[in-house]
Amino acid sequence: MRLFLAINLPVAERRAIRAATASMRAAGEGRDVQWMGDAQLHITLKFLGERPDDAVSPLRAALAPVVGSHAVFPVELRGLGAFPNLRAPRVVWLGVTPDPKLELLQHDVERTCAEVGYALDARTFRPHITIGRARDLVPAEAARAIAASARGVRYAASVPVHSVDLMASELRPAGARHSVLAALALGGS
Repeated sequence: MRLFLAINLPVAERRAIRAATASMRAAGEGRDVQWMGDAQLHITLKFLGERPDDAVSPLRAALAPVVGSHAVFPVELRGLGAFPNLRAPRVVWLGVTPDPKLELLQHDVERTCAEVGYALDARTFRPHITIGRARDLVPAEAARAIAASARGVRYAASVPVHSVDLMASELRPAGARHSVLAALALGGS
């Protein structure tokens, strides 16, 4: 199964994000952008890739005390953008304000995964919530429409982080389906 570690958002916040970005979805509808459903909105801390079923228990055992050593903290959500940029979007995202508590949590998750045999991710951690993915190059006109719509979105929220979830991702023609395999509570949760 495909595994990853994530911070899931409360259902109400997922719905608010989807409502706030509806104009972007409309601007990019049918234009090679696959928009994420509510259940897919999360902050990825580490992608683990294809793993056997028996990988879940050792990961949970290694990560639970590390995650539990972190106190509950808020993450600030605001701003929209794309990788590499809105002129040629491959991944359209909602921003997560960099925060030392979030960065330390991600670092500890990364380090613990390395200690149990997973490769270190050499890329810099850039927290975000993926709201859309382009299958191919988005035509310039569509990219301009998405960018113009993004400028009109006024969304900001503060969301408490209570757990890091070990997730399975099942790829389907209509998009990935995510399920929580283990919720690892932060201290004070």
